[in-house]
Amino acid sequence: MTTDHAEAAEGVAGPPRVDAHHHVWDLSVRDQPWTRDLPVLRRDFTMTDLAPQLDAHGIDATVVVETVDSADETVELLRLYAHDTRVAGVVGWAELSAPDLAATLDRLRAAEGGTGLVGLRHQVQLEPPGAAEGDWLLRPDVAAGLDVLGDRGLVFDLIVTAAQLPSAIEAVRRHAGTSFVLDHAGKPPIAAGAIEPWATRIAELAALPNVAVKFSGLLTEAGDGQRDAEHLLPYARPLLEEFGARRLMFGSDWPVCTLAADYGHTLSITAALLETLDDADRAAVYGGTANRWYGLALGSGAAA
Repeated sequence: MTTDHAEAAEGVAGPPRVDAHHHVWDLSVRDQPWTRDLPVLRRDFTMTDLAPQLDAHGIDATVVVETVDSADETVELLRLYAHDTRVAGVVGWAELSAPDLAATLDRLRAAEGGTGLVGLRHQVQLEPPGAAEGDWLLRPDVAAGLDVLGDRGLVFDLIVTAAQLPSAIEAVRRHAGTSFVLDHAGKPPIAAGAIEPWATRIAELAALPNVAVKFSGLLTEAGDGQRDAEHLLPYARPLLEEFGARRLMFGSDWPVCTLAADYGHTLSITAALLETLDDADRAAVYGGTANRWYGLALGSGAAA
């Protein structure tokens, strides 16, 4: 973290609160093809749009995450980190299977804002399913890239469907020297009203110490009439029980969350699902875990 970012964090009274997962984009710079059938998302979303929401709800810092598999987008997000002290880290994209991944990471870290690179993500959810070693996460070239991330102290964010959790579990098991974060709780089938085998697989994943999970995306996975704490609690409970607060981090998934709820409602539902936690555990979910797992260096108050 640069000096400007560290000083901004030190100015916060109490443990910094972190939104560990959000996106920004400018459609005039790059299309977001996945939004074409989602009119609510077919516009630009910037930090200027997000800032009032952060201020209104006491969020001090954020982690911005890639949206498309684009090296250029990663460079732009790092530049955003360099110029906006609210952005505490960037989860970008690089070709994980490339033999020159290490050199690519060196170039990114040497670029403007490069110290903000905390991890990579790949749209695994869009990769075709494979049998056993045919799964994208288990390919030898991808495995080599995951080891490079571990060597460089970078995290790999897992954006997978519930059906892809078995290969995610195996990848995390094989790469004990790499830290992982499961995005959106592995996309549980809330709309379908099913909890198994998702819950069993979450327990299997949580048994591995090198993976944390984002408490994010539950509202958008729920169907109409299911976007309240009562319907979401059966899915929140396994995350809390299996991972614990020290491996759980809040992420709004803004602006994707607006498909289901605005920023404030997303936070209020999250608060309702976490109401049984004590203050220390709540501080971990709202900042401490993200600070420690991504190495955000937001100050001792967030080191839970």
